[in-house]
Amino acid sequence: RRLVKMSASILHKICEQRKQDVAEAKEKVSLQELKDRIEAANKEFPVINFRDRLREDSCKGVAVVAEVKRASPSKGDIAPDIKAGEQGLKYAHAGAAAISVLTEPTWFKGTLEDMREVRKEVASLSRRPAVLRKDFLIDEYQIYEARVYGADTVLLIVAVLEEEVLKKLIATARELGLEPLVEVNNDAETKMALRSGARVIGVNNRNLHNFTVDANTTEVCMKDNIEQIRSDDVIFCALSGIQCRADVQQYQVLGVEMVLVGEALMRSSDPGALVRKLRGLDDSVLVKTCGFKDAAIAAHAAKAGADFIGLV
Repeated sequence: RRLVKMSASILHKICEQRKQDVAEAKEKVSLQELKDRIEAANKEFPVINFRDRLREDSCKGVAVVAEVKRASPSKGDIAPDIKAGEQGLKYAHAGAAAISVLTEPTWFKGTLEDMREVRKEVASLSRRPAVLRKDFLIDEYQIYEARVYGADTVLLIVAVLEEEVLKKLIATARELGLEPLVEVNNDAETKMALRSGARVIGVNNRNLHNFTVDANTTEVCMKDNIEQIRSDDVIFCALSGIQCRADVQQYQVLGVEMVLVGEALMRSSDPGALVRKLRGLDDSVLVKTCGFKDAAIAAHAAKAGADFIGLV
């Protein structure tokens, strides 16, 4: 499988390392051995439909995907000693629709065991969140790994995959019952994701080549593709740079149905309370939005949690 050519960047370095990691993993456990473990994994960790889980919560306002992240290339250590299972359970009790678990070991200090711990902790909940393997997936081997360790979905990053490889990985994920989250960062990548049949698309507001954040990236990616997004019933999501309820509302007005929040939750002294606030369950502040001329946009504002709406 060939990675997209790109200038030397953090993303390129990470993916080159992941290629080596996958090669080493295959020497210990072959792809066929992973495939042979799928039946047992499906019994131990039954899959739930990631897309349906998001849609259930987005109908009420916004779906929040809460992330377990020990470190990052841009911020260094964030919470290196966190107990992944305990953190995930806090998110689950606060109503997160899904829990994203970083499993990349070199820059993010994550492991597959982190994801398995989260999956085990939420197993007994009556309405548990989906579990997302967030990593730099470049080989179908990693998708089988994800399922064996309990994932309900996986992240596929358009920036590091050729279009035909992306389509194949989406198909592999779906064969295992996993509806993938397909990540984009610009208009061209959004169009490629749509051509590839992605049903859940997340716009990373962080540029993975240099790790700068631009909160307007989501709007730019939606703008020229909104008709196809709606006609294909794609769930559109905002990833990275989200700190508070006001950030969530900014994206909901655009029609975004899910947000993914990582660093803010990992640094929070009460991550459960922050998840609830992000979901709009904090009643201590009333929000008024003004200047609307279009009824559909005003409706989006109401869905986003505005308490008062001004029309002109």
